[in-house]
Amino acid sequence: MKRRKLLMIPGPIEFEPKVLAALGAPTTSHVAPNFIESFGNCIEMMRKVWLTSTGQPFIVSGTGTFAMDMAAANLIEPHDNVLVISTGYFGDRFAEISKRYGANVTILASEVGNVVALEDIEKALSAKKYKLITITHVDTSTGVLVNPKSIAELAKKYNVLSILDGVCSVAGEEIQQEEWGIDVVLTASQKAIGVPPGLALLVVSQKAMEIFKNRKTSVGNYYADFNNWLPIMKAYENRQPSYFGTPPVNLIAALEVSLQQIVEEGMEKRFLRHQKIAVAFREAMIALGLKLLPVQKNLSANTLTAVYFPENIAGSAFLEHISKIDVILAGGLLPSHKTLYFRIGHMGSVNNNDIIAVIAAIESALFANEFPFEMGIGLKTALKILNN
Repeated sequence: MKRRKLLMIPGPIEFEPKVLAALGAPTTSHVAPNFIESFGNCIEMMRKVWLTSTGQPFIVSGTGTFAMDMAAANLIEPHDNVLVISTGYFGDRFAEISKRYGANVTILASEVGNVVALEDIEKALSAKKYKLITITHVDTSTGVLVNPKSIAELAKKYNVLSILDGVCSVAGEEIQQEEWGIDVVLTASQKAIGVPPGLALLVVSQKAMEIFKNRKTSVGNYYADFNNWLPIMKAYENRQPSYFGTPPVNLIAALEVSLQQIVEEGMEKRFLRHQKIAVAFREAMIALGLKLLPVQKNLSANTLTAVYFPENIAGSAFLEHISKIDVILAGGLLPSHKTLYFRIGHMGSVNNNDIIAVIAAIESALFANEFPFEMGIGLKTALKILNN
């Protein structure tokens, strides 16, 4: 009897068997030749996944929040002006992180389910000189997708550094770091990258590295300081041993496997796969009579979907029913709407069968709660898209 449930939350996700096998392999020394080779391969493959030839990758023990913290710590000095574009919980978090390093923070926040208008961003950039702008590509709390290319173009126009929070987007949503001119793209291992939690991953442009090197003050976070980590990244890429803090050996071995799988799939193909699955799932929800949290379909992410609970159905009972039939979904995260919606992750190694299982579980929960809908309409809608 199968005794595990299908994990369909916005991270951690379902992981590939070969990735888990690498995680469970005997641990080697962090200066062993085979580990140095593995680490070096990861650095080189990150550039292929981020689509940059010149960016500087960093692989550090930590979470997505630490990746945000690391970017802020190294690029913000006291009294720098920082513009935060917020579409939810994690945009607001970037504002709080920036304040910790002494930044003067201006927040442009969207209404729930919407994005900040491009003209409002340009108005802010033209009104005051900013050092950097932060963009949440996909806010995990709302499932809202932002177009980072247009914002990065504005950042270049006004000579402002751009930081893209790609925690819920890297390797799932299209990102062309070098072509779009984004200075920092950061993520965490447990989402579309497809590795269990524990790695903070960043790729930093040469422009941002130069600005970092010309800081007038020391970095206010010892563990996050690029000065400590850059020599390690350089050494491993050159296949030489080095040490600052002990790296998570098995997680990096798993990262190598996952990055190899991503590169083999190809970035364009991977972006299209995520898009097709997301469209099929969203259309299934709409066919069932459910409402998406993003105010427009084209603002919905391809890595997760946020859906309002049906009226007159208790969210806890709804999710409990789905859990009893071996599918795990996530509740709401945005404080103002926490009990009003649920979230489904569909990124990384997710396949058509996973999506069909989730839709079937949702239909079952709707039926159990006597919600009026045409039985099978969600599945039928999704299959038409997935089989096309």
